[in-house]
Amino acid sequence: MANPSKTNAIRLLENSGIAFTAHEYDTTDGEIDARSIARKLGVEEDRVFKTLVAENPDKEHFVFVVPAAGSLNLKKAAKTAGVKSIAMIKQKELLPLTGYIHGGCSPIGMKKPFPTFIDETAILFDKIFVSGGKVGLNLEISPEDLAGFVNADFSDLC
Repeated sequence: MANPSKTNAIRLLENSGIAFTAHEYDTTDGEIDARSIARKLGVEEDRVFKTLVAENPDKEHFVFVVPAAGSLNLKKAAKTAGVKSIAMIKQKELLPLTGYIHGGCSPIGMKKPFPTFIDETAILFDKIFVSGGKVGLNLEISPEDLAGFVNADFSDLC
């Protein structure tokens, strides 16, 4: 679909000059999980990444970008973030914290920058897909460009 509505993530990438391609997909069937998105976009599941937000007991927040088919390993995530323990935030906390809703959370353009980590499998691909900041929109971007833009490190997270 041409001309997707501009989200904060798209505006930020355009302003920075980072190359990306926006892909819209149909959400009327209610299937917005990352695996369904991969199918709808016609790409390998391993190239579609989901954005997860977690916190430590001190309420410090961390962003993890992991493969759609994978699960965040909380022990590895805590170790990577340099904290003792970590837990996923409650869904109702996502919008006030990040500015994004569940299913449309992008690692790009959150309300404020959080320490961000991308699963190391991302570097196996020239381009990966992450949420574009709303349900029904994904951005195809180089994992290195994404990491540079959000100041992320690559780590073993799953």
